[in-house]
Amino acid sequence: MFAYYLDLALRSLKRNPALTALMILTIGFGVAASMTTWSVFRAVSGDPIPWKSSKLYVPQVDMWGPGAKRTGPGSSDEGPPDQLDYPDAIALMRDHRAKLQSAMYQISPSVVPQQPGKHPLNVGGEAVYSEFFPMLDVPFKYGSGWSADADASRAQVVVISDVFNRKIFGGGDSVGKTMNIDGHDYRVVGVLDHFNPQPRFYDIINTGGNGFAAEAQDVFLPFQTAIAAEMAANGNTSCYKSPEQPGFAGFLQSSCIWISYMVQLDSAADAQRFREYLEGFARQHHPDWAPSVNLLDLPHWLEHEHVVPPDTKISLYVALGLLLVCLVNVAGLLLAKFMRRASEIGVRRALGASRREIYTQFLIEAGMVGLAGGALGLVLTGIGISGVGWVLPRDIAALARLDWSLLLTTLIVAIVATMLAGLYPTMRAAAVQPAWQLKSN
Repeated sequence: MFAYYLDLALRSLKRNPALTALMILTIGFGVAASMTTWSVFRAVSGDPIPWKSSKLYVPQVDMWGPGAKRTGPGSSDEGPPDQLDYPDAIALMRDHRAKLQSAMYQISPSVVPQQPGKHPLNVGGEAVYSEFFPMLDVPFKYGSGWSADADASRAQVVVISDVFNRKIFGGGDSVGKTMNIDGHDYRVVGVLDHFNPQPRFYDIINTGGNGFAAEAQDVFLPFQTAIAAEMAANGNTSCYKSPEQPGFAGFLQSSCIWISYMVQLDSAADAQRFREYLEGFARQHHPDWAPSVNLLDLPHWLEHEHVVPPDTKISLYVALGLLLVCLVNVAGLLLAKFMRRASEIGVRRALGASRREIYTQFLIEAGMVGLAGGALGLVLTGIGISGVGWVLPRDIAALARLDWSLLLTTLIVAIVATMLAGLYPTMRAAAVQPAWQLKSN
C-alpha cells in the first residue's frame, strides 16, 4: 500500500512542478540556514571533556583587594581575577589540597631543528606540572609525561605533539631524543596523540579572548624548568601596579596575574573542602581584606568566560525563526494544493477510501517534499559551512564541519518539519465531505 501512495505522491508533485519546486526551495533554504548555524553552535558549545568536566575546577583568589581597578584580559571588576600571580600559584601547588592540580602558563620558545641549514622555529606551548597530563587524560602516542621528581629537580624534559614530532623527527618514536629549545637541550619523554581540545579549556584566558585556537600546542615543559630558564609568558598579563624589582625575578614577586590554574576534585564534598581551604588561604596570604575566592567547575567556568559567542546564539535564534517562517509558508502552499484536489478526494471517499487512508496519502506526499527539500538543504548547508569564515572568526569557523551526524540530522529535520507543516493541510484534506463534492460536480 505504501508503494501505491508513493506513486500517487509522485504523480501529484509532477502535476504542478512550479509549486513543487517552490516548496522544495523554501524547505531547503530554511533547513540549510538552521543546520549551518547549529553546526557552529554545536562546535563552540560542546563539552570539551564530557567524561570529566564535572570534576575539573578553576580556583580564583583576589590578590589585589577591593580598591584595585581591574582592567585588561584575565581580570574583572566583579569577583576575583581569572588568573593567579606567581606567589599564590606556587603556594597553592605547595599546599596541594586537590587530588591533581597544575599551574600553567603559555610559552612560545624557539626550537632549533637538528637538520643543518634549517632556521629556528617559534612554537606554541605550555609550561605545566606533571599532574597536568593525568588530570586532563591527555593521550600519548609514545612515552608519557614526566614525574613529580622532574618537577622538583627542574629537569630539562619535554613532551611534544605528534604534528611537531613529524616536523622535527620525521615521525616515529622519538622518546629519548634531544631537541634544542631556547639554546638548551631537552630530552623528549613523550609524544602526544591528537590533543587539541576546543575550546582550550585548560587555558581559556590565553586563546585570544574566545577560548578557541585552531593550532595545537607543540611543546609542554615543566613549569619550574620554564621559570628557571626565564621563559616569558606568551599569554595575557595584567598588573595592578608595576613590579617593585626589575627583571624576571621582580616580575615573579609582583602581583601581576598571568598564570592559569586547574584542579581535580572527585566529589562535591572534596569541592566543598577545597573551597573552605581557599578561603583560609586568602585570609592567610591576603589578610588586609576580607577573603574573596571562587571555585567553578569546568562547565560553569566556560559559561563565566562567555566561551560561546553571543553572535552565534543570536544567529541560531534567527535561523530557527527563518525555518519557522518557511514551515508556515510550506503549510500554506500544501493547504492550497490539497484543497484544490477536493473533488478527487471526494471521489476516493465515495469509492470507499477512509479518512485514515486519505490522511496517509497526503502525509506521504508532504514527506516526499521534505525529503527533496532535505537533499537540497544538504547542498546548501555544505555551501553555508564553507562560507562561515566570512562572518565568524577563523578559529571558530574552522570548527564547523559537515559530518555524518549533521547530514543525518539535516535530512531528519527537513522531513519531520515538512510533515509537521503538512499536518493541518492533511487534516483539512481528510475532512472533505464526499457528498458535497459529488453534488457540486
